[in-house]
Amino acid sequence: MIATDHAGRIGGEILRVENVSLSFGGVRALNDISFDIRKGEIRSIIGPNGAGKSSMLNVVNGFYQAQEGAIHYKGKRYAPMQPHIAASNGIARTFQNIALFKGMSTLDNMMTGRVLKMKASMVEQALYMFRGKSEELEHREAVEKVIEFLEIQAIRRTPVGRLPYGLQKRVELGRALAAEPDLLLLDEPMAGMNIEEKEDMSRFIIDVNEQFGTTIALIEHDMSVVMDLSDRVVVLDYGKMLADGTPDDVRNNQQVIDAYLGVSHD
Repeated sequence: MIATDHAGRIGGEILRVENVSLSFGGVRALNDISFDIRKGEIRSIIGPNGAGKSSMLNVVNGFYQAQEGAIHYKGKRYAPMQPHIAASNGIARTFQNIALFKGMSTLDNMMTGRVLKMKASMVEQALYMFRGKSEELEHREAVEKVIEFLEIQAIRRTPVGRLPYGLQKRVELGRALAAEPDLLLLDEPMAGMNIEEKEDMSRFIIDVNEQFGTTIALIEHDMSVVMDLSDRVVVLDYGKMLADGTPDDVRNNQQVIDAYLGVSHD
């Protein structure tokens, strides 16, 4: 697997989760969770199935509304965060289950990542006139750069429903990158991939972080990937914070070992 070391690029806090609790009926999905993400880092969120990892990302970008706590992003407090605020302020994400428009081409799917940057009216866009024409060219050029970066030029006109799973995952990453995010939330971007596909995705994640300066929050079950890519790791277990630290700190934490192995100690 590809390893990375870019601690010198990491800056101050870009996001802080403050005492967040989330419940669905009587089920406590998250219980008083607090951690931060620093600008320029790759911050992994790990834990067994049902630990609350995806719920945490959904709270960060406003898909879920936490009953308690707040999200601090770029120095402002949101209690709760709203999806349109997250998106307009540079938070983009991919999903555990691929969420693409299967009948649309790779290019058109990725163009949807530019929607919030479009200022032309619907009439201008429909008639391809005034701002509609100039914006179309500008946004298409931006998307073409992402297509080149992800090495998917050959499938730019292919409907994504015809693509193999690994390429669909890459297109979804491309759509998120087309939004030019400051904070990119990746929910199991390598789930279901073979070793070669994981190597490719790991390389793209590193390049996004290093070349674009994008801060990344990553959920991933493959521990070799997590340990190789992450600057810091937060561990959740049944909605509670179990550990937080460097990959080495987490790797050697007995509570983390027990949670993954299903071992309990008296």
